[in-house]
Amino acid sequence: MSKPNDSSRQQAPDVPMITGPLGRGGRAPAVKPKNFKNTLRRLWSYMGTERKWLTIVFLFILADAALTLAGPYLIGVAVDAMAGGVVDYSVLDVVMIVLIATYIADGGLTFMQSWVMAGLAQRVVRRLRQTMFAKLQKLPLAYFDGRSHGDVMSRLSNDIDNVSNSISQATTQLMTGSIAIVGSFIMMLILSPTLTLATLITVPLVFLLAKTITKRTSVLFKEQQAQLGKLNGHIEETISGLLVVKAFNREQKAIHEFNNVNGRLYEVGLKAQIWSGFLMPILGVINNIGFSSVAIVGGILAVKGHITVGVIASFLSYSRQFVRPLNEIANTYNVLQSGVAGAERAFEVLDEAEEAEDEPGAVDLEKPIGHVTFQNVTFGYRPDRPIIKEVSFETTAGSSLALVGPTGAGKTTIVNLVTRFYDATSGTILIDGRDIKSYTRSSLRRSFGIVLQDTYLFSGTIKENIKYGNPEATDAEVIAAAKLANADTFISRLPKRYDTPLSENGGNLSQGQRQLLAIARVILADPSILILDEATSSIDTRTELHIQEALLSIMKGRTSFIIAHRLNTIRNADTIMVIDQGEIAEQGNHNALMSHKGTYSRMFSNQFAPSSPTSE
Repeated sequence: MSKPNDSSRQQAPDVPMITGPLGRGGRAPAVKPKNFKNTLRRLWSYMGTERKWLTIVFLFILADAALTLAGPYLIGVAVDAMAGGVVDYSVLDVVMIVLIATYIADGGLTFMQSWVMAGLAQRVVRRLRQTMFAKLQKLPLAYFDGRSHGDVMSRLSNDIDNVSNSISQATTQLMTGSIAIVGSFIMMLILSPTLTLATLITVPLVFLLAKTITKRTSVLFKEQQAQLGKLNGHIEETISGLLVVKAFNREQKAIHEFNNVNGRLYEVGLKAQIWSGFLMPILGVINNIGFSSVAIVGGILAVKGHITVGVIASFLSYSRQFVRPLNEIANTYNVLQSGVAGAERAFEVLDEAEEAEDEPGAVDLEKPIGHVTFQNVTFGYRPDRPIIKEVSFETTAGSSLALVGPTGAGKTTIVNLVTRFYDATSGTILIDGRDIKSYTRSSLRRSFGIVLQDTYLFSGTIKENIKYGNPEATDAEVIAAAKLANADTFISRLPKRYDTPLSENGGNLSQGQRQLLAIARVILADPSILILDEATSSIDTRTELHIQEALLSIMKGRTSFIIAHRLNTIRNADTIMVIDQGEIAEQGNHNALMSHKGTYSRMFSNQFAPSSPTSE
């Protein structure tokens, strides 16, 4: 499908231009979500049938926690078996065998929970991506008009990746950590309530540290994300416009601008990483304070005979298992926050209003003859600024209507309305005597074939791009369409002919060749109504003559809307309509308008004024 192109939008001096469908014109850092709880709740509900696998993972984690908690206890028993200078080998041998079996089982359970969780996360994000991509197909084109394509793609890729990371990493760590904290606390209480109190002195310090650092890093990471977006935008813009950059010798300016943006990203990223880097070392210090307090208090209790050395050894292991999850949860906070923020941005897209559904009782437009009528149609891309005003005209079936006029007059807007890319603010548009809103959108748009000035070709072969107009077409039909569009000549010179792969948007072809393929694609679609928006403007004069013959051939028996600035291409149109400031200034055929000596006559004379005679 050709790339959108606009010639009919007006732009306020203080408001960015809104472009339309036919108009011209490493992991993301953590970002704090706007509504953490509601988004998390919605993400949980979105998991649906995957919750049963989450339950299985939870059971794995419970079993793993039980084995993990058994390890320190067995170590304590082993230490006590060697205490007092006499080694009880019968106990020690059993304990060692059980310990080895425990750690092997622990490793197996850890692998199983990681394997199940990875599959769960990928299935959830796959479904979320599918749902989101399908949603994008249902959104009105007006949604994309005021949004960066990069931002939309980022929601579909980076933000969903953050959701995946959050599900697979943060969810598991939170469940594992919570169970480990509760289990270790219970075991510590059983072994020694006094030592448990000594361990708990570190808990307030951990939470205070985590709250202080994450409060600062959430702001810095948000700014880092913004700067990263600016950098990506600059890179995309520079690469897309590299030809213009080189043509105007602006390479150094582009480098300078990149360095400025990259420098700002470096500064804020450095601050974010430094602050987040404080977390683990300081947590390590707090942990060591906790271990020291346990060792000191435990030593005193052991000397007094209240506990054994084995209990102290076990308790140190349990205290490590108690504090470590606190550290991991604190360190996982940014991952969870980033995932929820990504889900929030994805849900924002899913919550957008879709194109209005077909009206009740809407019927398919079958075998249209192409009788198009506009009745007092008014429309503006913004409600307060109409682009076309009370436009009325009628195009009989099989006739050609050429739309001419200055840029921004409203020519492309008219075809945007007849295809229902946008709906008129007021007035009625009829095809074959029925309001176009009474037809289903899909059948209405199947009736149109559109060729724009700026073509768009998809990745794939030449044959696949032509067959985009009719996936069921045979190879013979593809070749016939290419010949009719005069594309077969250059295709036959390519090494792989119709199986030649195209780079992004057909970058390995000239603009004229891409246009020929776009015309062949429309020919293959065999539409009832044609829309040609500067369809031959990118083609050389010699090729244009062949294209004009092809277009005249396929236009026979079809209603055609032709937008053109080169007036010699539309002089044979049945009706020429001059649009000026959203209104019909003149209409008639070429001869009638020329004899009228009005706007069209002046436009034509200005384009084709004869050269001044030269003396011999």
